[in-house]
Parts: sequence; C-alpha cells; structure tokens
Amino acid sequence: MSTIEGWFGRAFGKELNPMYYLGALTVYLFYIVLVSGIYVFVLYESSIFGAWSSLEYMSNELRWSAGIMRSLHRYASDAAIITIFAHMFREFMRDRFRGVRWYSWFTGIPVLWMTALLGISGYWLVWDTMAQYIAIASSEMMDWLPIFTEPMARNFLTSEDMNDRFFTLIAFIHVIGIPIFLVFGVWIHLFRISRSTINPPRGLAIGTLLALVVLSIVYPAVSHEQANLDTIPASVNLDWFYLNIFPLADSWSMGAIWALVWGVSVFLMILPWFPIKKQPPVAVVFPEECNGCGQCEDDCPYSAIEMVKREDDSPYDEVAVVQADHCVSCGICAGSCPSSTPFRKMDPLVTGIDMPDDSIHALRNDTNTVLENLSEDTRMIVYGCAHAANLDQYNNSGTAVITLPCTGMLPASFIDYSLRRGNVDGVFITGCVDNNCHFRHGNNWLDERIDHERKPALRSRVDRNRVHIFRAETSDQKKLGGALDEFRSYLEGYKPDTVEKEETKEVENHD
Repeated sequence: MSTIEGWFGRAFGKELNPMYYLGALTVYLFYIVLVSGIYVFVLYESSIFGAWSSLEYMSNELRWSAGIMRSLHRYASDAAIITIFAHMFREFMRDRFRGVRWYSWFTGIPVLWMTALLGISGYWLVWDTMAQYIAIASSEMMDWLPIFTEPMARNFLTSEDMNDRFFTLIAFIHVIGIPIFLVFGVWIHLFRISRSTINPPRGLAIGTLLALVVLSIVYPAVSHEQANLDTIPASVNLDWFYLNIFPLADSWSMGAIWALVWGVSVFLMILPWFPIKKQPPVAVVFPEECNGCGQCEDDCPYSAIEMVKREDDSPYDEVAVVQADHCVSCGICAGSCPSSTPFRKMDPLVTGIDMPDDSIHALRNDTNTVLENLSEDTRMIVYGCAHAANLDQYNNSGTAVITLPCTGMLPASFIDYSLRRGNVDGVFITGCVDNNCHFRHGNNWLDERIDHERKPALRSRVDRNRVHIFRAETSDQKKLGGALDEFRSYLEGYKPDTVEKEETKEVENHD
C-alpha cells in the first residue's frame, strides 16, 4: 500500500496526495453531486413523456450550462464509488478496520449500499432504454422477496401501465429519501472520529473539480433512446460502477443474485472479527496526578476520553475518564499530559494518563539506556513510529533509536531532556508523513508542540537547530537514511555559541 501511495505522492506531492484524503474526497464528491443534481432537477420534468425529453434538451440545447452540469453529476457519482472502494481497500490493507476501529468499518458498509441505491434510482429518472432495462430487472429482483402483495413487474408490461406518479415517486426517493438516509449514514460513520477530515485540501478539491469539468466537456453524458415498454432494448451501455449486478439477471436466478448481494454485505460487515485483533491495553488514568486540564480529551483522535466532575477532595474540578471501547491504544493522550515530563524526580514516574504497556516511565528509562550506549564523536537520538519507516538498521554507536506506537505519544519535554543530558548532539524525529498518521493526528500534535502551537509545548530554551523532523513511510527508507546522514553532517559542523552554553548550564544548576 505504501508503494501505491508513493506513486501518487510523486505525481501530486505529499501535500495533495489523494490517497491521504479518500474519505474527504468522497464527501466532496457528494457535494458536487448535490449541487449539480439540484441544478439539473430544476430543469427536469418528472413525467413519463417529459423525463427523457427534458434531459435531451439540457444535453443538446443547453450543452454549456445544463449539459455540463448533467455530465458533472454523472461523473462525480462514478468518482464517489471509486473513492469509496479505494478508501475501503486502503483501510483494509493498513489494518485499520479491526479492533476498536470496527465501528467505522461496520457503519461504512450501509453508506456504500445507500450510495449504490442512489445511483441506480438516478438512472431510472432518465427513462431511456437503459432505465427500462434497469427498472424491469430491479422489479423482478424485488418480486422475488416476499414483501409485496402485487408483483412490481406488472407496472412495466406495457406503456399504458406507466403513469407520471411513478416518476414523482422515483424523484422523491432519489432527491430526498435516500440522500437523507445517506447524510445520517455518514454522520454515524464519523461519530467516533474526533476532528474528522471532511474537506480535502483546496488544491486537491480544485483539481478534482477541474478534471471532472474537463471530462464532462470532452465526453458528455448522453442518454440512450427513449424507453418504450412495447419493445425490448437490443443493447445498453451499462455504467459498471453502479449497475454491475444487473447482467447477472440474464443468467442467474433471483435467489442466487440476492444470495450474492447479502453474502457480500454480511462478509464485509463481519470482516473486522475474522480474525479478532488482539487489542493492547487501553490508556489508564491516575486521578492523583490528573489536574483536569482536558488536553488529553482535546488531543484524542477517537473521542475515547471524557472529562467528568471529580468526587474526591482534589483541588481540581475535573478528571479524565477513558472509554475503553473507543481507545485504540495509540498513547497520544500520554504525550499530551503536562505531567508526562522526564524531568520529574519521582521513580517510578507516574503521569495523569498513561499506557500500561508503553508507559512514560518506561520511555524515560529507555531514553536513558540508549543515550548511555552512545560513543561516537557526533551522537543523536531518533524517535520514530512503529507504523512508518523501520528504524532498526540505523541503531549504532552514534545513533540511538526509540520506536513508539505513535510519535504523538512523545512529550515535547523528552527532546529537551535528551539534549540536556549532554550525551547527544541532536534529536531526530521521524514517523508517519503529514496527513497520513496511522492514528490520524499524532504527528501533527507533536509538530505543534515543538512549534509552541499546542500544549504541552517544547520549552523556548531548547536550541531548535539541534532538532530535525523528517517524516518517512516504509517506501521512504532510502530517503530516511539520507536525511539521517545529512543531519549528522550538519551536527558535526554545528557549534552553539558560548553564551547559549552558559545559559543552559545556569538553567541546569538552577534545576
């Protein structure tokens, strides 16, 4: 998966890599579908004789206004299917659908089927020979289910069986009914996600819109011949994004088709539990060390932390509470806790909120151990992420390596701590690339702490020239090696001025 993302990164740049915004692109495409659909519906005539004619009028007589909007509506709908499946595939390949993350995957499947139904109902409204084929095949599929007293297929036997109320009903389903359920479906899908990204970067949004407009001009969407229930369509050009199931009706039984539809749906929905993912222990709150600042709640990417009123005799009003069924064990909350500082003298180091298997106390011990083992003239410590480029090969007598579940777990104070111990010349931060954190926001939060834009921030006294950030995915292994060598060469020639050294010494003596 990283290789594919790397291809798109080289083509679009990491800032506008569409693979990082597949969910947001889907929502954006829904916006385009909504706006273009409303535009087309204003000129659309929902009647048996006016449906096809009104769309032909838009495509031929109003090509540069309504015609383009009709094509834009069609191609944006197709693109939404592509981004949905690409989003699902990416989450599956990166193992972001099991464990606690089952909820987003599970609730995403109904969104997929509602999108499919929305597209199919849209093709009915064209009322050309393809719509006729879809209507008959759909009614035969529905008649197989024991839910109607009268067969639906009877409505499509002859032209006299049709009336304008059919188009009013389909228009209501397509324009109002399904979209309402789709909006709620997307809301439920994102319910557990904090600060969900629903808008792609401006450059990517503009580029997507321009590409769809160009496609609409070069290959405008057109209708087949007008539907005629007194004849059988000889051939139709299906939209395989939405109508891929219908050709099976020519050779399969309706029972087999429904078995396929329900089988695929059930398989996708139970996939997060086959096999069950072993979940690391969730975050633990230590009330005696929690000052109720709420930073962990604000930083949690999955709304797993809630601040509640304290009932003890603490001077603080609130305390953090972890919702275990939401926690993904990323450790970002530990990195955001102001008590997670290695400068505290207590042993063991207990923080307001921490991870049982990857505690801040263990991180301080690991930092001390790896720093003591450095022996080269130029030394640096590297903090990285277990879900990004592998760091094991860079661990040597001149480079100390510590891998975290997420770099968002690293308190900024550890950078200060490493530099002030005197056995390291620089701190190198790596991990997931921007906008592609395995836990959504961890790398962003750490960057903001270092840049004094987020609490707990890196102290101003730290020499920022001795801190370097280079994000690297697994496909960026060679680039990471080059960045480490370049930073080492920089440190070899970098000499802090005497005043700065004296100020640092005074601060250390004061502490």
